[in-house]
Amino acid sequence: MDLATLDIIDADGHVYEPDTELRAYLPAPYAGRETVGGFALWPSADGFQRGAIHARLGIHERFETSADSWLAFLDGAGIHATVLYPTLGLAAGLIRDRDWAAALARAYNDWLADRYLRASTRLHGVAVLPLQDPGAAAGELRRAVVDLGMVGGVLPATGLPRPLGHADYDPVYAAAEALDCPLAVHGGPSAGLGLDQLDAFAQVHTLSHPFAQMRQLTSIVMSGVLDRFPRLRLAFLEAGIGWVPFLAERMDRAYAVRKLPEYVGGVRHPPSSYLTAGNVFFSPDPGERGLAYAASVLGTDTLLFASDFPHEVNLPRCRDEIAALAARDDLPAPARAQILGANARRFYRLAGAPARRADHRG
Repeated sequence: MDLATLDIIDADGHVYEPDTELRAYLPAPYAGRETVGGFALWPSADGFQRGAIHARLGIHERFETSADSWLAFLDGAGIHATVLYPTLGLAAGLIRDRDWAAALARAYNDWLADRYLRASTRLHGVAVLPLQDPGAAAGELRRAVVDLGMVGGVLPATGLPRPLGHADYDPVYAAAEALDCPLAVHGGPSAGLGLDQLDAFAQVHTLSHPFAQMRQLTSIVMSGVLDRFPRLRLAFLEAGIGWVPFLAERMDRAYAVRKLPEYVGGVRHPPSSYLTAGNVFFSPDPGERGLAYAASVLGTDTLLFASDFPHEVNLPRCRDEIAALAARDDLPAPARAQILGANARRFYRLAGAPARRADHRG
């Protein structure tokens, strides 16, 4: 495949959202209050200080992003556009004060729109939502999409007192369906996953994303969210794809032998059928050996390429991963093109591929 001719869309990139910048966007009664600056705005993801780990390993020189750095990365990697997710904001589900959750989500969304989305049409954003108050979260999703031009919302994979399949969150799903915008479940924190006894960060990181996603996907499907909202589009990001066929079989087996609602939940059909219906998306790692098998189970039109820049990927590694995915001989060429771009355009409802421009702010 000729990489220069491919329409590549990054379905999951990240920004670093410094407290020093977010404070300027806080609404009343927090705006201008010095006490807010006495503590970190976001809760800790899990007790690991990522900066200290990276300082010891020398992986990154600093944790900073900007619209310019992102556009330079897109140009260097040959990517047309990206959809930006938070970093510290992935811990939003751990906030216990619902008023603060709503204020901080609003501040983050205003900051992202101001600092990134207004800089270029190649930078898209998803909204942080205060799921602690589902009605407020639905309102913030509408504001973010209609007023700020965002393409969807992010749902925390951990931290909330109820799993995402609970009917309490139906106002958010109804709003997303009405807006025709997607929601994405994204991991990050490991709190509440039972990984406290693992004392090495790499061990926790290995399990935290897929464990959190498995729990939420099971809850959403088997609690009947997709029965109540059949047009809802969902993605499960940054956890790979190998666990999905396994979980589909496990859910189907539980459904087959225990069909009574008090055992299974509100799901009306075999759970795996919801994963092949075309509105539940996943982001495989480009080099996963199980990708071809997962594609044979799920199809290829709901698989998304995601860079994860700048977390675990720099420009050279991203270029290598794109090239490796484009060159895989266990997937047909049309499927590889779908994964690299077309599927993300459909999931996020992005406009068609623009002509390449020398000006990266196009």
